[in-house]
Amino acid sequence: MKDTEMSFCSVRYGMAIMLHLCHLTFSAQGQSMSIAIIAMVKHTNQSNYSNISTEGYPDTTTDTEIPVYEWSPEIQGFLLSVSIIGMLITTIPSGYFAGVLGGKKIAGLSLLISSVLNLLIPLAADYGLSYLVFVKIVQGLMQGVGLGASPAFWPKWAPPLERTKLSTISLTGFTTGNFIGVLIGGFLCEYPGWPSIFYIFGGIGCVFCILWFSLVYDDPLNHPFISDNEKGYIISSMVEQVNSPSWSLPFKAIIKALPFWAIIVPTICRFWLVSNLTTSLPTLLDNMFDLNFKKNGFLSALPLITSWITMTVGSHIADFLLSKKVLKVIRVRKLFTFLGMLPPSLFILAMPYLGDIITLIFLILAMSMSGLCYSGFIIGPLDIAPRYTGFLMGLETVSTLISALISPIVTGLFIKQDAATGWKNVFFLSSAINFLGMVFYLIFGQADIQDWAKEERITHF
Repeated sequence: MKDTEMSFCSVRYGMAIMLHLCHLTFSAQGQSMSIAIIAMVKHTNQSNYSNISTEGYPDTTTDTEIPVYEWSPEIQGFLLSVSIIGMLITTIPSGYFAGVLGGKKIAGLSLLISSVLNLLIPLAADYGLSYLVFVKIVQGLMQGVGLGASPAFWPKWAPPLERTKLSTISLTGFTTGNFIGVLIGGFLCEYPGWPSIFYIFGGIGCVFCILWFSLVYDDPLNHPFISDNEKGYIISSMVEQVNSPSWSLPFKAIIKALPFWAIIVPTICRFWLVSNLTTSLPTLLDNMFDLNFKKNGFLSALPLITSWITMTVGSHIADFLLSKKVLKVIRVRKLFTFLGMLPPSLFILAMPYLGDIITLIFLILAMSMSGLCYSGFIIGPLDIAPRYTGFLMGLETVSTLISALISPIVTGLFIKQDAATGWKNVFFLSSAINFLGMVFYLIFGQADIQDWAKEERITHF
């Protein structure tokens, strides 16, 4: 069955592409606010704006009757983080249920609802800040469901020697979505205006859901288009792993396991840095270069496409090293974690002392190298507990959300008084946190299937 091992036309690679597009849509919808908020907020140096309201209602309109709002930096930071509140609530439970029931219906329905809500964001903003916050929270709930459910496919679809590539193809959808959201969003802010960002990505999500329910299946056994050869290859490659669904969950054993925390801790630390380089990047570039929306969007998107390249190339190198038995799994994971966390820490540490152009180059390098972590600790749940991948990756996703929730707020507090000093402190803190996460994984990380994940347990959640 060697012809199925590296076939990019296979059904399992098609599944990876579908999950990539699902993540892309979720990410683009989430990223829309980060770029649109620059156009949504009234700038103090724009004298033609009248100060009518400070409660989130339209303060004025542009020449094309597009509303702008008078939101303080604290309100802007809250709006960039508010959907994460909803995601924190639903990600872990959805990962658990998807691990038992399958991810197709759970992820598909959540994407459909999130897309409809995205269409409603301009209307909610027009009604008032409280309506906008409500829509963003509910959308966050749905996005959390989708993000928690999507990893449940890989214990049944990904052969061990292709695990890094397939999961990375799927996960790079987040980076692609950020790239498209920021790049296209910058142009849409100029014309026809910021509301179109939400209409376009909401509409794309609704259309994609038709493809999702038609082409995505929970496992290769039930897929109508998969060949017997590929089906046999996938199943035979995972005969030694226990992947059968079960409501039982060894929660106490998971919490006590150091290999589990060796995934969670660097996840929090890495995403603290990444969150500041993505969510806050448009504002940072606006402060540094005073760019128009199109140029801001392009420069904000540039680090995302370079990190996508790094993630993709890194995953192929990692699986090559494993297939050729050059390194053991844990050595590969630690190597890519080291390369994905140490250089970004050094780049970010140096950025406050460099000129604007060199700072931008270092920022791109930091984002690019950080993508190597997808071949490192990020894929850890598939290594240590394929049986409970959905639940563990739900916990991993929540860890990223904790960083994404807190870091923009901390950044807003730092830059509130003085932008230059504030950004310097943001870089220093991000560098230190990222470095500590790397050290923790290098000491405690493992890649062997844990005892509590090898057989049925009576322990319940």
